[in-house]
Amino acid sequence: MSSFTREDHLVELVDPSGSAVGSATVSDAHREPGRLHRAFSVFLRDAEGRILLQQRAAVKTRFPLRWGNTCCGHPGPGESVMVAAGRRLFEELAVRDVPLTEVGVFTYRAADPVTGRIEYEYDHVLLGSLPDGVVPQPDPDEIAELRWVSPPELRAALGATPESYAPWLSGVFEVLSHLTDLTEWPGGR
Repeated sequence: MSSFTREDHLVELVDPSGSAVGSATVSDAHREPGRLHRAFSVFLRDAEGRILLQQRAAVKTRFPLRWGNTCCGHPGPGESVMVAAGRRLFEELAVRDVPLTEVGVFTYRAADPVTGRIEYEYDHVLLGSLPDGVVPQPDPDEIAELRWVSPPELRAALGATPESYAPWLSGVFEVLSHLTDLTEWPGGR
């Protein structure tokens, strides 16, 4: 039986411009002081313009039980961000074949106050629409709970209780807000 875990997977280290400079395990990339690496944050929206959020599972090594965007992850070295995002959508939510569009990039660094792990990520922000009739099936090892929120509800919640949310969520939401016209979404701003 293998003891290989997601923490043993390789991630792509990058420089501040996003150019690949090497690789490290997930675990090593997230140790103090943190190593800048490629990541992605997916937002799925529904026909009403709401955004699907997930509460990270209690077993997560970084920011457990905090609310985040629909799905996050890391492409392997040389792997397409879109391919990796599609894989993680299936692994976390049992959702497949959702066309995604990159709307921008957000670089951040955040230390988890409980585990001491560091998120230092060059984060590709991706947007897709959940097809009608598709019901996400969250993997309990990844996700504690799901909820739909409108963009105005999310903006208000991030301002009111930021400690309830993953530290990257406000930044990736701002990328989404500035680089897509939320007023054209059903439900508007």
